Amino acid sequence: MIKVVLSSIIDIISGGTPQTSIEEYWNNGNIGWLSVTDFNNDLRFVYDSEKKITKKGLNESNTKLLEYGDIIISARGTVGALAQIGIPMCFNQSCFGIRGKKDKVDNDFLFYALRNYVQHIKKRSQGSVFDTINLKSFDLMEIEIPKTISTQQKIAKVLSDLDAKIEINNRINIELEAMAKTLYDYWFVQFDFPDTNGKPYKSTGGKMVWNAELKREIPEGWDCVLLGEMGNFKNEVNYDPSKPGNIACPIINVRNISATSYFLKNSDLDIIYLNQSDVQKYAVHEGSIIIARSGIPGATRLISDFAENTLYCGFAIHYELNDLALKIPVFFYLKSIEEMIKNGSGGTILKNVNQATLNNLQVVFPKKETTISQFNKLIKPLFNKINLIQKENQELASLRDWLLPMLMNGQVSVGDVEEQLGMVAEESARYVK
Repeated sequence: MIKVVLSSIIDIISGGTPQTSIEEYWNNGNIGWLSVTDFNNDLRFVYDSEKKITKKGLNESNTKLLEYGDIIISARGTVGALAQIGIPMCFNQSCFGIRGKKDKVDNDFLFYALRNYVQHIKKRSQGSVFDTINLKSFDLMEIEIPKTISTQQKIAKVLSDLDAKIEINNRINIELEAMAKTLYDYWFVQFDFPDTNGKPYKSTGGKMVWNAELKREIPEGWDCVLLGEMGNFKNEVNYDPSKPGNIACPIINVRNISATSYFLKNSDLDIIYLNQSDVQKYAVHEGSIIIARSGIPGATRLISDFAENTLYCGFAIHYELNDLALKIPVFFYLKSIEEMIKNGSGGTILKNVNQATLNNLQVVFPKKETTISQFNKLIKPLFNKINLIQKENQELASLRDWLLPMLMNGQVSVGDVEEQLGMVAEESARYVK
């Protein structure tokens, strides 16, 4: 192993922002334009971005196009978030692109070396990496790398194979989630749930009645109900760090909400200390629904398999249904209107979702409990599979993060771990979304 200054083995690429007032730079754009919110998660590759720019915006601004395999690192705000580029994309000035010099370092190895470096700094500084990263910062960063590119590639492959398995699992879950959503739409949006003869209700002439509140037809025997009448929305815990309690509580933050699409993961939660009275008041439970209040307003997630005394942060709202049998269809309803909530929410700096907005949302449900139970019976196996895959990914990520520093500092060799990983890892490949 040799110690090197990071700036000596990489090319650094700066980002930029096309002028926002020029519509031609943004309207109907199809080129990804990354910010840290697009890759602030535990995934190796980033394939998509919330905002897109046009080719004209790329050519007439100071943003740059990163290539497949290049590394992006956030330099301000949430500093130290990392990803590799899955398809060519641009990025803003709050990030740097990093490309290893071909005769010095393998780019895949460099990604893992930087991840190890960031994790080490986080542990050493109790959660903080840097206030900002600038060009001079790369002159101060030192990492240890194997002398030969081939050794670097062997180390990267061990870790890449674990990440490849995680990525395949994520793609399976995306398909399972799409199947579940399609089933919800079929039953509760198109109203083609099975009638008494097992045929699609609306398509085969099921009776529809006019609903004055919604100003549209709904199936006979269905009701329009306010969410506020079906359960209780609760704001977050009021936490004063200067007056900690004596109970350690994991707490869900917006970054945890943004890192998954259906079920909130119980890994990487921060810990706060509260008194028993607050814990009882704000603890989540199996079946709780969490809605982001700001940051990504309206984003909706389900709670599953959380440790005792898990709480939620000041940027989230907790929804507790009176009848847990309605949990899954209510969850899908909230998922279906995430964009409407986001666009219709108030606030000047950060858009905010409030309890009044949520309480007054109207949902259409069948009066017959058998319809809900039949729907749940079809959905639950899909949700169980999603949960099992998510748990497997947590274990794979923990294994990868456990191996990462030991491979990097030579505590274990590639040969020591390759055979043992054969049953859980996946041959790494280039995945394109």
